[in-house]
Amino acid sequence: MELLQVADTVAREKNIDREIVIQAMEEAIQKAGRSKYGYEQDIRAQISRTSGNIDLKRYREVMEEDAEIENEVAQLKLEQAVRIKPDAQPGDFLIDELPPLDFGRIAAQTAKQVIMQKVREAERARQYEDFKDKVGEIVSGIVKRVEYGNATIDIQGRAEGLLRRDETIPREPLNVNDRVRAIIYEVREETRGPQIFLSRSHPEFMAKLFMQEVPEIYDGIIEIKAVARDPGSRAKIAVLSHESSIDPVGACVGMRGSRVQAVINELGGEKIDIIPWTEDLGSFIVSALQPAAVAKVVLDEDKHRMDVVVPEEHLSLAIGRRGQNVRLASMLTEWDIDVVTEEQESERRTKEFNTRSTLFIDALDVDDVIAHLLVVEGFTSVEEIIETPVDELNAIEGFEEELSIELQNRAAVWLEQKQAELNEKQTELEIADDLMKAEGLRADQLLKLGENNIKTLDDLADLAGDELIEILGEGSMTSHAANEIIMLARQHWFAEEDAAAAAAAEAAKTAENEGETESEEQGAEAIEETKEEAKE
Repeated sequence: MELLQVADTVAREKNIDREIVIQAMEEAIQKAGRSKYGYEQDIRAQISRTSGNIDLKRYREVMEEDAEIENEVAQLKLEQAVRIKPDAQPGDFLIDELPPLDFGRIAAQTAKQVIMQKVREAERARQYEDFKDKVGEIVSGIVKRVEYGNATIDIQGRAEGLLRRDETIPREPLNVNDRVRAIIYEVREETRGPQIFLSRSHPEFMAKLFMQEVPEIYDGIIEIKAVARDPGSRAKIAVLSHESSIDPVGACVGMRGSRVQAVINELGGEKIDIIPWTEDLGSFIVSALQPAAVAKVVLDEDKHRMDVVVPEEHLSLAIGRRGQNVRLASMLTEWDIDVVTEEQESERRTKEFNTRSTLFIDALDVDDVIAHLLVVEGFTSVEEIIETPVDELNAIEGFEEELSIELQNRAAVWLEQKQAELNEKQTELEIADDLMKAEGLRADQLLKLGENNIKTLDDLADLAGDELIEILGEGSMTSHAANEIIMLARQHWFAEEDAAAAAAAEAAKTAENEGETESEEQGAEAIEETKEEAKE
């Protein structure tokens, strides 16, 4: 019974199944038995679940007469087995009772190590099962140790979580024995056990705190649509009420600010702007940039970018300290935001108007009246004139079918001339055809790249997004668009790597089937050949 009492105690302390502990004890006794009777022996131990008695037995398998014996100690042929047990058949086991083990110091130490190892494995498996489905939940724990800013958190005595320095709130002191709350943002099963990663700087942590403090969010009456944080400094949260009678902002603020203040205290004084969410992106960005007053919002859906026009006296408010306000608003809306004053916007509009008018005057050989009409109607390039149906051009005030057709013909001639100039420039600058076919770049931008010694698709792929913008000029595109062009240029690299990996795998498989020993060399040669073919 003593063994069963030990098993019960260990299972209770480690919060694991009693059966796992008993199986670990059986394995430890078996290992001790093999060390005494020989490691080749098939020694099996069984502990009675009721009395705690130990049965130690040796097993020998009966084999066919013509079977090959791999282990002479644990296997014997039928002829030998019949002498011991007349009715023995192939596949049977001859079982011999062994006397109880007298554990020596070394055997006892070995048994203890086996048991502890099995218990640790069971404990890790239990921890992983307990926490794998809790990603996104807030847990509370006590700081056990702090090393180089990384804190190990004891989670309610059940597991340890890692709160890395970059996941803590800046300038927040963490000391041993401090109680902290954090969100589980990742659980990984690794060789050394489950790794539970915690965060206090994650936007979802703030969202979960509001869920705990605001019953309407927990009940689903109010929904958190978006969260943006600058941990330890400022945050913005967008909320939507599914019931018209409930004010989402007021519910989150609470009586005399009690609810939002509880969240602020947990986040170390982080200032929080609560914003009503709306599907109207213009209205939403006006609310997101408060306290600045917004005069106008201009959206560019193709570039996923918006220009926000504010009065001169509100420019600093809209941008915020070190760009914090506009950065958080951009994170909240997931759009690139460019804040400009009314004067700057007016100057830019005038400049764009004049630039486009000049383009149409030069390309189509028309007077400024027609050019201005095209710009006012929203035309930005000569290509758009050709792509627009004649009926739509006729709808422009003062245009007739004859004029519309003539404009399209002149546009086609101009584009042909530009294409001829482009081909000539391409030859002169030695720009590769693969770069000329790169997606997302205009002809003039491709020529500018060639002039800056970017002459192949690989050259383009080697650039970073900010380098591409620097070459093409500020304002030529957003950082998002630049990064997208770079990633498209790199796609052929990934295709080459996949082809090389497939070739290596095929070579290895062929070598294995043929019994060759040079499979590794063939795989490497295949990779190099594939790379050379891709380059060619």
